[in-house]
Amino acid sequence: MPRSVLVRRSVVKAVTYRALIMCLDFATIWWFTGQPRIAVGFMIASNVYTTIAYLGHERLWSRISWGVEDAR
Repeated sequence: MPRSVLVRRSVVKAVTYRALIMCLDFATIWWFTGQPRIAVGFMIASNVYTTIAYLGHERLWSRISWGVEDAR
């Protein structure tokens, strides 16, 4: 039986992952620069385009059956 992944699951997974990465981006850039405004700017810019890329990547992989087995 083929397995499908709901778009909603992919969206929630992407959002929670991006929240974690945003925190890490902010902390790292602030640590390197000592400038919270620069850290916020980088965090926002970086996470807009990488979230879109991650979601597209996740949806593409949800269509590939390689490495997916049905539960028995």
